[in-house]
Amino acid sequence: MLTIWGHENSINVKKVLWCAAELDLTYTAIPAGGVHGKVNDPIFLSLNPNGLVPCLQDDENDLVLWESHTIVRYLAARYGQSTWLLTDASVRAAAEKWMDWVLSSLAPALEPLLSNAGPGKGNLRDQKLSIAGIKRCELLFDIAENALEKQPYFSGSGFGIGDIPIGCYAYHWFNMSIRRKPRTHLQHWYDAVSARPAFQARVMIPHT
Repeated sequence: MLTIWGHENSINVKKVLWCAAELDLTYTAIPAGGVHGKVNDPIFLSLNPNGLVPCLQDDENDLVLWESHTIVRYLAARYGQSTWLLTDASVRAAAEKWMDWVLSSLAPALEPLLSNAGPGKGNLRDQKLSIAGIKRCELLFDIAENALEKQPYFSGSGFGIGDIPIGCYAYHWFNMSIRRKPRTHLQHWYDAVSARPAFQARVMIPHT
């Protein structure tokens, strides 16, 4: 049995829930973190001593995992099929580099903008902070645009794990009340990703 600990409006939890939905996995969801608390309870800390969500329990394989991208990689490798498996090492690495890029580059640039916007809001409050943050994000999305000129998805020829972290952040980027540089390939990719039922069910939730 799979158990996922976390709250659905956390970006990191969204990655895991979206992946699970794409794979049509059955799991038990335990609300934790944010207003739900539990992350400092002994039972949770015994699973994840960091006290952070998401956290995955896979009882069938006697496994506990934390770190959202590690969980996504595991679910895809363990329960995925066809393009989700990415058995070719070069194809898998090409997709996974975008997952790491989100952690090292996009998330640090975009998360301050989300905090500046406030819970569930698209309007930015601190204009000075906003201008600097938007400029940084625009440069990063230029990198993404250039990549999508050569392939339709960050995972390659089809949708996969490389698209999940970027997709979660792109949802908030495209829903901020800001003026964005038009990017044909990024927009086409986002239109395709946001049309997926699993994305609509698990990602299109306001940030808090």
